[in-house]
Amino acid sequence: MLVLFGALFAAIVYRWISLERLQHLAPAEVTVTPTPEATPTRPPVITGKLDTGKLFNGITLHSTVETLPGVDATTERTDPESYVLDLKLQARVPLPNKTIEELAKASPQLPALLPGLAAMLTPDSVSPLYAQLYDAKIRVLRESLVRLDQLLSRHNFFDCQTVLELRHPQSHRNALLLQADMDVDADGSDADRMPIGTGAPTNFKPATSYRWPKKTPAPNPYLAATEERMKRAEEEYALKTIAPERKRELRNAIAQLRMEVSTLKKFSFLIGATDPYIVIPGAFAHGKDAPKVGDYAVVMFADAIYPAIVGDIGPNDKVGEASLRIAKQINALSTSYNRPVSDLKATYLIFPETADKPFGPPDLDKIQARCQKLVDEIGGATVPLHHWENIIPPPPTPTPSPLPRATSTSSPAQSASPSIPLTPAASPPPTFAFPIPSPSSF
Repeated sequence: MLVLFGALFAAIVYRWISLERLQHLAPAEVTVTPTPEATPTRPPVITGKLDTGKLFNGITLHSTVETLPGVDATTERTDPESYVLDLKLQARVPLPNKTIEELAKASPQLPALLPGLAAMLTPDSVSPLYAQLYDAKIRVLRESLVRLDQLLSRHNFFDCQTVLELRHPQSHRNALLLQADMDVDADGSDADRMPIGTGAPTNFKPATSYRWPKKTPAPNPYLAATEERMKRAEEEYALKTIAPERKRELRNAIAQLRMEVSTLKKFSFLIGATDPYIVIPGAFAHGKDAPKVGDYAVVMFADAIYPAIVGDIGPNDKVGEASLRIAKQINALSTSYNRPVSDLKATYLIFPETADKPFGPPDLDKIQARCQKLVDEIGGATVPLHHWENIIPPPPTPTPSPLPRATSTSSPAQSASPSIPLTPAASPPPTFAFPIPSPSSF
C-alpha cells in the first residue's frame, strides 16, 4: 500500500510540474493581423492580463517607480499615502485648419469640388464649437482617468480637424464645415416603410432624433423586445430581496423603457441602413444659427458629394458620423463596427435653418434637389451630386380572393342577381430580403 500511495503521489507532483512549465512557455499574447480594408469603430474588449505599456487606446505610457525612506512596515502598511500611484495624462489640443490650403492637405479634391469655398473663408471662420468640442473631450478624460480602459482612444480624441462657420459673400448663405473621420450610425426604425428590423448591433437605438408621427398601425419591429425588457425589469423590481442600489437602477431603467415604448408606438424614424443622414454633437445644436435636426447637408469624400440631412444627435465629445447608408456607399465593407473613413478626410457641410417642417418620411429626390440648390448658392459644384436610389422594397400587393362561381342548383333569380365581391384576403406577412442593393448605391 505504501508503494502504491507513493507512486500516486509522485504522479500528481509530476503532473503539477508539467502544467507549471506549460504556463511559463505559453505565449504572452496572440497577434491578430487586422483586416486592412476596414477600421474598427469600437475598441477591442480587454480580457486576461493587461499590458499597461501597450494600452488598446493608443496612449503612450511613461512609467517610473520612485522610493522614499519610510518607517517600520507595520506603520507603513496602515498609511494609505505610503503606497501611491499618481496618474497624469498629457494631451495636446490640436489647432484647427483655417485656410483652403490646410483643408486641401486632408482633402485634396475639396477645393476643386467646391470652387466657391475659398471665398467663404475668413481669418475669423473658426467656430467656437471647435474649442467646445475639445473642452468636452478633456472633461471626459478627467472623469474617466481612474478607468484606463474607458479613456478616449488617441484615435477618437483627435477625430476632428476643424469646425468653420462660413458665409457666402454674394448669396449670404450660411454653412458649417466640419472636417473629420467617419464613424457609422446604424440606428433607427420605421414600421410604416420597413416592418422588419435591420438588426440590433451593440449600442443600437431604434429611434433617431429625426422623427414623425406613425401613419399606419404596423408595430415597430423593436417594440416587442423593448416591452419584454421592461417586463423583466418590473418583475425584478417587485422582488423583496433586491438591494436598494439595484432597486434604484431598476427604477430608472423602467422609467426609461416606458418612455421608449411610448415613443416607438407613436413615431417613425430614419433608418440608418437606408436613409442618408449625418450625426452632430448635441452641443452643436444649441443657439439661434446653430445646425438643427432636419437641416440639409452634404458629405464630401474623395471626388464625390453625397446629399444628406442632419438626422441624429450624438454625444458632445464626438464628431464625424454618418448613417450606414452613406458609409456603405463610400466603402462597401462598412458595418456598424467598421468605419469607412478612418483618416480625417471626410468633409461635412451643414446648412443651418434649412429644415422643412413638419418632418416626414425622407424623400430622396427632394433631399437631392434641396442640397443641389444650396450648393449652387455657395458657388456650385464641379461634379453632380450623388443620386440616392430607394432601396426599401415596396410592400406586397394584396391578392383579392376569387369570386364565387354559380352552381347548377342556383335558382334563376339567384343567377340573375349581381354577385357581391368578397373582401380581399388579408395581406401575407412581409417577407423582405434586406438590404436590396441598387446598382448605383453598392
